[in-house]
Amino acid sequence: MKFPGRKLLPALIFILSCFSVLRLLKLAITYSDSWSRSAALSSSLQRECSSPAECNKIRLNAANATLLAPKEFMLVSNLITRKAPCNLLVFGLQSQYLDLSSINAGGITLFLEDDHYKISKVKSDSNRNQIYKVKYRVPAKKAYKLLKHARGNPACTPSINLLQQSSCELALRNLPKQVYELKWDVVVVDGPIGDTLEAPGRMSTIYTASMLARAAGNTTDVVVHDVHRTIEKWFSWEFLCEENMVSAKGRLWNFRISGESNSTSFCSSQTVHVE
Repeated sequence: MKFPGRKLLPALIFILSCFSVLRLLKLAITYSDSWSRSAALSSSLQRECSSPAECNKIRLNAANATLLAPKEFMLVSNLITRKAPCNLLVFGLQSQYLDLSSINAGGITLFLEDDHYKISKVKSDSNRNQIYKVKYRVPAKKAYKLLKHARGNPACTPSINLLQQSSCELALRNLPKQVYELKWDVVVVDGPIGDTLEAPGRMSTIYTASMLARAAGNTTDVVVHDVHRTIEKWFSWEFLCEENMVSAKGRLWNFRISGESNSTSFCSSQTVHVE
């Protein structure tokens, strides 16, 4: 039995319209539920955060949500085990990284952290870690502007090794002297937190890590965490280079940089194109 196409068309339109309405209702319900949970969580945090110490604990718990997965930590710990004793620099102070000091027995492990609560908590537990408080001033929202600045400014090229005197806006010039004086075997970038547009981003730490690695004169491994995020991915490709990647696990990339003080470019070919 044949049905004329003209009679089927209204029915088909009606069915599609019903699907569209149902989809919109589902999205509305999901959004409303998500908003309610977020509002409830915000209200709960405001009630619980009755003192600066309590606020710091809440912030620390949020930071701990970005801890390394077991396979990611295995990559870092295996790397340190192979190189120990070595000079290890860590941007960030996750609890997992404290184990690296023990793995790197006989070497130098130095942590740079901007969260006072994290630092005070660790110092109360152990005195064997070299931990310095630093301050990051540039929010993540300025990443694109800084990337354009670095590409157009000769002061940002890897041939300029004096970070403390650099006029490149990405260079961290006020770190402890030991950071600039030592030749680093491994640099881990997992700080600052960089989880919102207003929070300090990792643009400068990735750039500075790449400069320290190239100034070392030997082979330096640079490990970057949270590469699923745009800034970490952009700046890793730009200053550490895809050609230098030797391993990856989850959200962790490992780059091996050879010290080349005469080079005027970071990568043999630029792989990131941000217009």
